[in-house]
Amino acid sequence: MHKTLVAALIAGLQLTSLAATPPAPPTTTAAATDAAVRTREALHALFDEAWETEARAAPEGASLRGDLRYNDKLADRSPAALAARDAFARNMLARARTIDASTLDETDRVSLALFMHRYEQDVAMQGFAGWRTLTLGTLYGAQSALAGFARNVPVNDETQVRQWLARLAAYPARVDQEIAILRRGLALGWVTARPVLVRAIAQAEGQLPDNVTRSPVYEPFNRMTVAASARTGLQDEGRAALREHFYPAQRRLLAVMKDELLPRAPESGSLSSYPGGDKVYEALILRNVTLPLSAAHIHAVGLREVARLSAEMEKTKAEAGFDGDLAAFKKFLYSDPKFFNQSGEELLDGYRAIAKRIDPELPKLFAQLPRSTYGIRGMPAYTGEGAADNYNGPSLDGTTPGWFNANAIAFKRRPKWAMETLVAHETVPGHHLQISRQVELGELPKFRRQSQYSVFSEGWGLYAETLGPQIGLYRDPYTRFGHLQGQMFRAARLVVDTGLHAQGWSRDQAIAYMIEQTGHDPVFMAAEVDRYTSLPGQALSYMMGELKILELRARAEAALGARFDQRRFHNAVIDQGAMPLPLLEQRIDGWIASEKARA
Repeated sequence: MHKTLVAALIAGLQLTSLAATPPAPPTTTAAATDAAVRTREALHALFDEAWETEARAAPEGASLRGDLRYNDKLADRSPAALAARDAFARNMLARARTIDASTLDETDRVSLALFMHRYEQDVAMQGFAGWRTLTLGTLYGAQSALAGFARNVPVNDETQVRQWLARLAAYPARVDQEIAILRRGLALGWVTARPVLVRAIAQAEGQLPDNVTRSPVYEPFNRMTVAASARTGLQDEGRAALREHFYPAQRRLLAVMKDELLPRAPESGSLSSYPGGDKVYEALILRNVTLPLSAAHIHAVGLREVARLSAEMEKTKAEAGFDGDLAAFKKFLYSDPKFFNQSGEELLDGYRAIAKRIDPELPKLFAQLPRSTYGIRGMPAYTGEGAADNYNGPSLDGTTPGWFNANAIAFKRRPKWAMETLVAHETVPGHHLQISRQVELGELPKFRRQSQYSVFSEGWGLYAETLGPQIGLYRDPYTRFGHLQGQMFRAARLVVDTGLHAQGWSRDQAIAYMIEQTGHDPVFMAAEVDRYTSLPGQALSYMMGELKILELRARAEAALGARFDQRRFHNAVIDQGAMPLPLLEQRIDGWIASEKARA
């Protein structure tokens, strides 16, 4: 089934590149022109209908992108609402398939293909009822959704603060819906694996300190922008809302997690151990990699890349003049105090200093740069020392910046020599540059400016790390090792994710492999393996995406020779937003042809 979906996608994307010079338009009649105009209008009306419907169905997402029409509401996750969303996805896909793409220009044809692909993905996952009940996770999950949203919710005036109060009042009903979903999973034989569930419980408990003003859900009341005369009263209401609504609801969720799920939670989170889980994993590989590849193929790619990077690490160890084997070198890098910051604030300051060094170097890499700013901030303590650093993009309306969320509480586990490659990945030239550029592509439909393909964005982030030497990074053996470790980390993920879900690996085996290959801190590696358990397939996107971008760059360099301009190549990759790898390959092939013609 899944190979058919990809074949259909590729067949539907036989387009000349968006960067290519368009052919001369054929002679058309007035009637044909009118028909083409009507087709385009129908297409964009469909895009607008989907955008509006999804804003109502996912009001949290609407708020984050600057659409505040539903700013007092939470998503409805009742059975009726979920069934309606499923029906809506099927309806959008069916109607999109009736559009005659032959009359559209290239941008609209690509938009139609991406629109269809998005709903094909959604419809394909509708057949996996049990999988869809696993809503608890390590990085993200129902247990932390409101707390994660709280740091980004707008509270710029009293109206917006009262909208947050309304959302707090709506949270108990939302939790009851989530409990019903979890119990449905119990009946279907789908229960979150014990290691993941233990982490989710700890996160939920971390949001309930005795002093409610220390809860991450109270955070908006500390940063709200309101008149001084209203501030105290609103904070009083906020404390009351947490005590009356959030705390009781979260405790109900915790009780279900502890009393109903934990006794039946499997020790292994391998999808192969769940009913029909092997088919779910096939679907998730396709969703995350956008290519019809088997788990065995990806596992072999991972082993190949691990071997290559191990050899590079050996060279770096020799450059550092270390007398000992690679395992001892890795241990040394995590044991010498000189390699670590003394506080979370010192770590954050170090990240910011690296970012400031990178910013003025970016014109070397890009022909055009985005305007959106970004910041670097610490992650909330409830996420734990093992949580992975991550990035939030700017809003569509330009009112909020991008954010690199750094795990500052884990400063004792974040060596200085690994900081440069992480900044390059999460900010510039990585996630912030690519995502903010996408947000600013105002000529594209809104859904494309917000589209998410992990294999594209994470592949770009990992590729961006490789550009470090051109912008003054990795100038000593230690930071070069840090870069190689970051690459090895993602290569080992290919081995471990497929090992866990398709080849019978145990959790302990996966953790040991990650530690052996990367040298990373054991606490972080254990958290990472539990992340792969709760988000199967997502970890495959990083290295598989990077390898495709590197392949396309090599193809362009070989075809263009001295005419190859990496600045133009980089903009060609990112300037139509995130997309599946088959479409990206087609786009770059067209760009190569247009570059030849341009010369």
